[in-house]
Amino acid sequence: MRVFTGPSLVLCVARAGGLGFIGPGTTPTSTAEDLHSASEILSSAPFPDTFPGTAKDTELPLGVGFQMWNGNLDSAAYAVGKYKPAAAWLFAPREGQIETERWIQGLREASPGTKIWLQIGTLTEAIGAVRGNVKPDVLVVQGAEAGGHGRTSDGIGFVTLLPEVADSVAQEKAGEGIPLVAAGGIIDGRGVAAALGVGAAGAAMGTRFLASEEARIKKGYQDEVVRAGDGAKNTVRTHLYNHMRGTFGWPEQWTPRTIVNKSWEENQAGVEFDELKRRHDELLKEGDKAWGSEGRTATYAGVGIGLVREVKSAGDIVEEVRSDATAIIQVLSGI
Repeated sequence: MRVFTGPSLVLCVARAGGLGFIGPGTTPTSTAEDLHSASEILSSAPFPDTFPGTAKDTELPLGVGFQMWNGNLDSAAYAVGKYKPAAAWLFAPREGQIETERWIQGLREASPGTKIWLQIGTLTEAIGAVRGNVKPDVLVVQGAEAGGHGRTSDGIGFVTLLPEVADSVAQEKAGEGIPLVAAGGIIDGRGVAAALGVGAAGAAMGTRFLASEEARIKKGYQDEVVRAGDGAKNTVRTHLYNHMRGTFGWPEQWTPRTIVNKSWEENQAGVEFDELKRRHDELLKEGDKAWGSEGRTATYAGVGIGLVREVKSAGDIVEEVRSDATAIIQVLSGI
């Protein structure tokens, strides 16, 4: 979750027993700045020495994420090497496996204890990752239901994708022991139970935490995530909102999922991009009005928006999801 997940959010998740990831920031130096802030917070309110997210040779009980296609490996390695987070999540290489291995190697050299999580969205990506010369520690299997950037045309839901990845990776000797984490459309305990049921070692959640008290998010954006529903109808994958925000260059295989609004409706009706851009920029000047069904700017979110009904603290979200998932599993197992 680029920008939205800062130190306060991830540490709240961690204190509740999850593993939070600081997302890529607006500049290459943002990661180091966020990790420094997290370190300062922990110095005044430390975790127990036995916190499960911290290995002996790491220092921060949290993760950090990087987009490889427009990231800076030198800056990333500096931040990871200096602050030693428990994990680093990699996504979206422009140059494929070669670039991915370069990042894994660079971050491992900077902090050997930091576990490398690699997000994939297809079976081909998964097999390439485990057959590579430099392998990740964890594969995040993202289904097509996810918000933000995901596979443009060849993505499928994690309920189908993850078991096939699991079976195929198991046949690869090099893939032995690599855990799979499910992502995409997981909003509550039911989604977590489903993920564990198809063989995931854990579940990654993004959209639900847009509606957390600690998220770095505009009120208009957050209100729209809570208001919107029927994600199959009211979300779409398109680069339109990227381009109106001035973001170009994303590799073609990834497209962001966003809640639809006036910009999308008018784009479909044939309004020219330059005019859409003008209307978009004008409405941005009015603050929170830029979001909502009558808004015009990007509202990236997954198809599970209809299950996000209120804003809560991140810690309460983690505890509620874990409790509900546990109850479901106990019922199904007859405990």
